[in-house]
Formats: sequence, structure tokens, C-alpha cells
Amino acid sequence: MKLLVKAPAKINLSLDVLHKRDDGYHELEMIMTTVDLADRLELALRNDDRITVYSQSRFVPDDERNLAYKAAKVLKDRLGIPKGVEITIEKNIPVAAGLAGGSSDAAAVLRGLNKLWGLGLTLDQLATIGAEIGSDVSFCVYGGTALAKGRGEIITPLPAPPNCWVVLAKPPIGVSTAEVYENLQLHNVVHPNSKAMVEAIEQNDYFGMCQNLGNVLESVTLNHYPEVKSIKNDMKRFGADAVLMSGSGPTVFALVQHDSRMQRLYNGLRGYCNQVYAVRMLGKRNEQ
Repeated sequence: MKLLVKAPAKINLSLDVLHKRDDGYHELEMIMTTVDLADRLELALRNDDRITVYSQSRFVPDDERNLAYKAAKVLKDRLGIPKGVEITIEKNIPVAAGLAGGSSDAAAVLRGLNKLWGLGLTLDQLATIGAEIGSDVSFCVYGGTALAKGRGEIITPLPAPPNCWVVLAKPPIGVSTAEVYENLQLHNVVHPNSKAMVEAIEQNDYFGMCQNLGNVLESVTLNHYPEVKSIKNDMKRFGADAVLMSGSGPTVFALVQHDSRMQRLYNGLRGYCNQVYAVRMLGKRNEQ
């Protein structure tokens, strides 16, 4: 028996870090939405109780370091499932890009195994399990658009954002999320207005959404990685309505409403950047 599951990427419309917590994590306030750039996972029952992971991408680990593997292991151990699964990942989301590709794969495994293994868990229960695997996994279990607080596990659903094009560009570099947080100087950043962003989304106000994009982690990544800053500047020059880095980077995204401007952005960036995507926001939450 096999099951196919999509794992869409996410972007941060707003990412704020409020303070460092006693447990060493940072208290976050993020507004995230999924886009229609997605990995595709095939889950197949095994005759034994092993978990195996396969991917054509050499950047994707095939062992317990893989978040999809961790998701299956946590679910299996927590519920005492005497079954195995073979996970095949078709990787379309760039790796280590600030787009939650690994977290989305993990969330897809949780949702898929819930069906394949006949567990009958709710999305809320799966999201609680997902919080143990990674900060973005809970959001990815639900998908759609949401305000996420805590480490990212406290989720408040939001309506779909105003309809527009999202042009993503990832430079050929890696960014260490841990290093970005280590170098973050909270006394020296401009905090985004999360409340105004929520209101813009709720009122379907495209220009309000554009005006309130914000990500405190840009204060670190743009200074340490000039390639990211360069892409951001080029997107503005090519006519984007608004531009922001997603997560800790290095991917930058631009919002535009019109097809012609999207094409101009896409073509301009493709001149020197290999990983460029023109996508739409999905907006809709996953069903049970």
C-alpha cells in the first residue's frame, strides 16, 4: 500500500524575535503562509518494522538526521506502531533555504502515516507531536496561513492572504540558522508590526500586507551574506511591490500583483541566479 503526500514550502510574511527564553530557545512571533512550491513524498508500507528514506538529492540525509525520518520514528515510538515505512522524497524545495522544506516533509510524513497506519489522530494531536521535531513542523501540519508564537508551536489560524505572485530566489550559499540567532542583537533591531500584518490579511489589504512585511533576522543575514542583500536590492529595482527574506535566509521573496511584473522579476533574477521560482500563496489549511 502506498500514499502520496505534498509538502509545500512556507514563507514568513513577518518574523519577530521577542526575547531569549530560560530554556535557551527564542520567543518568536511569526506570520507564515504556504506557497505552491512543494516536495512530493511517497509513503509505502514495509513488510518489516524499519523506517527507510530515499531521495534523489545528495543534500538530503537518508538517516535519523532527516526530519521526515524523525517524524516517522517519533510517531512509531510514541504509539508503539509495529509497522515500517519506506519514505521516498522528491525534493523540489531548495535545501537549507529558509522555506521549511525539511519541516514540511516531516509534517507530510505525520499526516500521511496517520492515514497509512490508520491512527485516527487529529491535526491538533499531530501538530503537538510535530513540535518535538522542529519549530516549523506544527505550522506545516496545518498549512495555510497562521500566526505562530512560542517556539513556533502555538498556532492561530488566519484567512488566506490577498492574492498575488511570490517570486522566490535562493543564492547558492548556505546559512546557519543557529549562527544567525547567536549573532542577533535584539536591542538593535526594528521589530515588525505583527498586529498590523494580521489586520491587513484579515481585511484582504494587499498594500497593507506589503507595508508590514518584516523580519528581524535580516539584521544579521544581510550583513553577513552580501549575496542576500544584493538579491533584495535587485528585486526592488526590478519593480517588486515588497521584498523580504524568509526565515533565516538565504531565500528572498518578492510580492507582485501583475503577471508582466512577475515575468520581469523572474527573468531578471534568472540571469544570474539558478534557483528562482514564481509561485502563488496557497492560503488554504490542510484538511484532516
